[in-house]
Amino acid sequence: MYNRRKFIRDTALSGALLAVGKSSLASQRGVNQPIVISTWDFGVAANSDAWKILSNKGKALDAVENGVKVAEADVKNQSVGYGGLPDRDGVVTLDACIMDHLGNCGAVLALEQIKHPISVARLVMEKTPHVMLAGDGALQFALEQGFKKENLLTESSKKAWQEWLKTSKYEPISNIENKLYDKAAPEKLPGNQYNHDTIGMLALDSFGNLSGACTTSGMAYKLHGRIGDSPIIGAGLYVDNEIGGATATGVGEEVVRNVGSFLVVELMRQGYPPEEACKEAVMRIIRKRKEATKNLQVGFLALNKNGNYGAYAIQQGFTYAVCDHQQQDLIIKGKSYY
Repeated sequence: MYNRRKFIRDTALSGALLAVGKSSLASQRGVNQPIVISTWDFGVAANSDAWKILSNKGKALDAVENGVKVAEADVKNQSVGYGGLPDRDGVVTLDACIMDHLGNCGAVLALEQIKHPISVARLVMEKTPHVMLAGDGALQFALEQGFKKENLLTESSKKAWQEWLKTSKYEPISNIENKLYDKAAPEKLPGNQYNHDTIGMLALDSFGNLSGACTTSGMAYKLHGRIGDSPIIGAGLYVDNEIGGATATGVGEEVVRNVGSFLVVELMRQGYPPEEACKEAVMRIIRKRKEATKNLQVGFLALNKNGNYGAYAIQQGFTYAVCDHQQQDLIIKGKSYY
């Protein structure tokens, strides 16, 4: 029988172990040392712009917005912003969200003709009583705020879409980006020079505050109007200034089903280190849909309040970039289940 004395003993032991874990995490970095991390190899360039702000005692919120704008403007990146692959109708639609240390957040969904959806998302957060604006409403708001319409479909992405149309079937195909690589060559997984994916960014500033941003053009050749996890607070991004932040990349439907980024942060609240929190979130997806996950990618990236970070993915090939006062161009290969 589980009596009261045993309960008290076990509770005290668990508390002691948790305290040791937290103290060891805190000892790994100095207090309030700025750091920024982001998904995939192209996160290095994004981190560089974010670091310009963080290294001058700027705010994490400004850092993450400016950082991901680099990816949004990169014409070679075909899944974030300008140059992104279109939906099945040949229309480029963008999704983004942003969240600060106070829990304020903003998002835009299925936004067309605006190069920097992350900046529109920030204004949704700061200038409206809402969290999300979608489609025509998001575009109307952006234009009212002074943004200009631009054609986001580049010739390169248009040609890729026209080639896809030759054999396409009008039905949802999860993780279609992964269909473009040879499974015998894992270096061609999304995020390397052959393919790209959502950029999620997390930053801790010198004031000890966290913020995050996430932006994407979504799944290539998706059904018009499809929304993944990237602009959904709690799925593609979540920040709790007491604990840490998390962001996700990969097949958004799987992240949404598990409220992935919120889950990672809550696991860190329970004492999980960032990498272990990301791993547990991945395992929950795998346990629910074991067969499906053999052919799709989801990765989580996390940063805790002490500046410690970690990541974990379903498939190998997921990388993330780290930038702090010691090194500004570090790329780390994330661990994976398969």
